[in-house]
Amino acid sequence: MPIETVKGFKDILPPDSLKRQKVREIIEKNFKLFGFVPIETPTIEYEELVRGDNPNDSAVSDRFRLKDRGGRELALRFEFTFQLKRIFKENPNIKLPFRRYQVGYVFRDEPVERNRYREFIQCDADIVGDASIKADAECLALADKICKDLKIKYTLKFNNRKLVNSILANLKITDKENVLRELDKLGKAGEAEVKKSLTKYASKEQINKLFKTLNNKIDFFVKQKFSGADKVAELLRLCKLYKLKAEFSPFLMRGLAYYTGSVFEGYATEIKGSLFAGGRYDNSVGRYVNRQIPAVGISFGRLLDYPNIKPETTKCIIVSIGQDRKSIEAANKLRASGISCFVIDRLSKALEYANVNQIPYAIFVGGDEVKAKKVKLRDMKTGREKLLSVSDVTKKIK
Repeated sequence: MPIETVKGFKDILPPDSLKRQKVREIIEKNFKLFGFVPIETPTIEYEELVRGDNPNDSAVSDRFRLKDRGGRELALRFEFTFQLKRIFKENPNIKLPFRRYQVGYVFRDEPVERNRYREFIQCDADIVGDASIKADAECLALADKICKDLKIKYTLKFNNRKLVNSILANLKITDKENVLRELDKLGKAGEAEVKKSLTKYASKEQINKLFKTLNNKIDFFVKQKFSGADKVAELLRLCKLYKLKAEFSPFLMRGLAYYTGSVFEGYATEIKGSLFAGGRYDNSVGRYVNRQIPAVGISFGRLLDYPNIKPETTKCIIVSIGQDRKSIEAANKLRASGISCFVIDRLSKALEYANVNQIPYAIFVGGDEVKAKKVKLRDMKTGREKLLSVSDVTKKIK
């Protein structure tokens, strides 16, 4: 048996683990700032629930399947959203609107690509029970705030599924599902290839009219009274109030199996691929309670690996030179003030360790320091040393 990580999985060690933790903290801080509350759900669910109504959806078909000792068909969660159906079935008295967030691992048994793994963290925020377009705008404002805090430049694009369906109906294109699936490949396959594939589901005249129609601005769709156009116009208005730069993109197609209204995606300007994505899924959450429960949400995943953010390291090491009691006393005082530190007694290795791990300060506690009722503080960046009381050290480091 090879002693190595399973294909599609990875270890995350410092400094990457510290950077990711910092990003998670910023994301969760903003979730709370926007009034979302945390929930936790099981990693394993019944296979039937995970499979749902759309087993052919790529994410669903890539689920990890397993059995327990009782022979029950189970599966690992591949996302968080589908679990809301079960939550509302088992907790019918949840007060709406329900603004929840969740951060945790999800799993997909899919082909392994560069920077794409079978186990990854998703950071989701959802507003359940609010049908207004204002809830959609809140999700976009949340994403904007997170990207600004992480100093990430991005572009935001959005579309509306009702509008797209209205356009297809206007052109009398009946095979909507396959047409949308082909349009979703536009970014990778190109216009010529997509038009060629679409001939299986629509006439050439319909296809040409479809592309010509989709190239219009939102004013055209509003004037022609296409269904969903008013929602797009309202979302653009709200984005301006939030001071967001949002681009209406009629060709944006994603989440074909479940999105019912707005769909949106954020792209980093410096790398290829999306940073966050989401949309409105009004026909999903109420599936097992026989009523429609509107919902909209946004998910951050790749964001954890992107920002070139400075991680928070240990603030200082305390080098005990035969003075364990005083060193521990100093550590207790620093920790009581919220300063991370630990005691080490190997002087020869201490400074090397601090430099390698980018620890900014070292404190020396020896016999001379104890007699003077002080400690020696070294700034690891400048090399300067100074005798100070522990209280003064605390003030300087903070």
